[in-house]
Amino acid sequence: MKHLPKHLRPRWRYLAVELESWPDERIDGRSFQRELWYAGQNLLGDPGSAGADLTVVRFEFAEGRGEAIVKVRRGETEPARAALACIDEIDGAPVGIRVRGISGTIRAAEENYLGRGGQDSDERNVVFGNEERVAVLRDGVGDVRLDEAFVGATDLDYDLV
Repeated sequence: MKHLPKHLRPRWRYLAVELESWPDERIDGRSFQRELWYAGQNLLGDPGSAGADLTVVRFEFAEGRGEAIVKVRRGETEPARAALACIDEIDGAPVGIRVRGISGTIRAAEENYLGRGGQDSDERNVVFGNEERVAVLRDGVGDVRLDEAFVGATDLDYDLV
């Protein structure tokens, strides 16, 4: 079967969602997806729920706090937010849900709204090639600035100043 051309494919938006409940509650992604479908169907009806196409893409929940990314068709973000607002409990556990932001990609939603920005980096002065240079260090590796470019290096290739 052939793929649709890009201009005919559906466009998506991703809602970054924060969940909060009691610390001893256990909530899984399936239960959240089920409650989201029920809320969408009850609020928007069958045609509206199918049009919004609410799908949980990522889900994490531990110690009473959690995060999720919900995929929704472009143009249906307000009905999706309303459906999320209708969820007050999941598997009998009371839950508070807040939409932190809306993005066009999963990566942007994670970085901008869920605090999963790229890696933590630190800019430091290092000795590389017998000269002191500036490097961006993260997790044991670094990018050392040469004249007009960067070169990748491990912590064995440079010395901290």
